[in-house]
Amino acid sequence: MRLLFAGTPETALPSLRTLLDSHHEVVGVLTRTDAPSGRGRRLTPSPVKTLALEAGVPVLTPTTLRDAEVRRQLRDLAPDAAPVVAYGNLVPPAALTIPRHGWVNLHFSLLPAWRGAAPAQRAVLAGQRTTGMSVFRLEQGLDTGDLVTTAPTEIGEFETAGELLERMAVAGAAVLASALDAIEDGTATFTPQDHARATHAPKLSTAEAQIDWTMPAEQVSAHIRGMSPQPGAWTHLDGARTKILGVEAAPEHDPLPPGRLAATRRQLLVGTGTDVIALSTLAPAGKRPMRAADWARGAALAADAAFTPARPEGEQA
Repeated sequence: MRLLFAGTPETALPSLRTLLDSHHEVVGVLTRTDAPSGRGRRLTPSPVKTLALEAGVPVLTPTTLRDAEVRRQLRDLAPDAAPVVAYGNLVPPAALTIPRHGWVNLHFSLLPAWRGAAPAQRAVLAGQRTTGMSVFRLEQGLDTGDLVTTAPTEIGEFETAGELLERMAVAGAAVLASALDAIEDGTATFTPQDHARATHAPKLSTAEAQIDWTMPAEQVSAHIRGMSPQPGAWTHLDGARTKILGVEAAPEHDPLPPGRLAATRRQLLVGTGTDVIALSTLAPAGKRPMRAADWARGAALAADAAFTPARPEGEQA
């Protein structure tokens, strides 16, 4: 089939690579406009645009698909289907009918669970041990279209949302390619979603990333992992904001008050509302992420050192 691929971030790269290497023909790539990046805020192409240009595939970067001239350009490509992976722009009704087999989206949850911008993150935050990938046909609603296929995957005990999403991006490429093959040969079935079972996955905010150390250990762990790497779960130590980016297996240890720190030779432990947890990675204010145990060795922690929920006066989340 002739494919118009729509995607923007690194998450979409495995799928684009897989389709470029397949028997299908990628006739064009649709991605977001170049965006400011880095300290110099220089305009930088999206990862998908960079790969497409390297492969010699025409790239379109419209700010909106509502423009009639943009839709004419899409029609001129004569796509049979438009696979979508984290594109980031709305596909309006007038554009949905351009590919004869429609727009086929790879979504990182088992729909109808976690419709929205942060499905992998919300699954981890909720403490789930299983999630998955779905391929569905776009329609006007948010992630409401008929399902082509789904593929479950386990969430590791200490896996962060970022690690999970990276892993699903790779596995999902094959799921998307298989769905497109089924559409091409006429064996695909389109199953309506059970909208009554839908849950929603809005974008994560910095404000909700603050850690409540009084929660049970399992919930604190899920919160840290679900917020990693962005926006990053955060707390305060001596009035300075610290990001907590990962947890690891903790040894048996006497209970500690919520937020209280205890450093061993190899680990940094912290108390919660129930059990002690072990932090694997953190980022002190103004510094890069580092091993929590390494930071603790150089921090000269007081015996009563503790993370606190209070914000310094005038600071905003």
